[in-house]
Amino acid sequence: MSFLDHISWNSDGLVPAIAQDAATGRILMMAWMNAEALQLSVDEQRAVYWSRSRNKLWRKGEESGHVQLIKELQLDCDSDVIVMQVEQLGGIACHTGRESCFYRVLEDGVWKTVDPVIKDPKDIY
Repeated sequence: MSFLDHISWNSDGLVPAIAQDAATGRILMMAWMNAEALQLSVDEQRAVYWSRSRNKLWRKGEESGHVQLIKELQLDCDSDVIVMQVEQLGGIACHTGRESCFYRVLEDGVWKTVDPVIKDPKDIY
């Protein structure tokens, strides 16, 4: 039995994958993986996701250079969420040019941007 057989895939054959900075613990992003993406991630020791919008595999950093090197994979108790401890090359995980995709905080009923843009996305993509 393969490690892939232990995953509770959703009806689309996907599992959410959370990328967390292995050094700081900060949540960097969430994306989806199918079985092929997860197997490639294990084989290559870098994050490979399934792009739902493009309907194809997506190697994190293939365009931006902001690769995520996998340090550890964790599976939750229900076997339906993966957490990846990663080293984020270039310090940018978000397509907005920020360290993390989670850069807004709810304050008094308003989403406030709290993290700066490290690099303009026009200079990345």
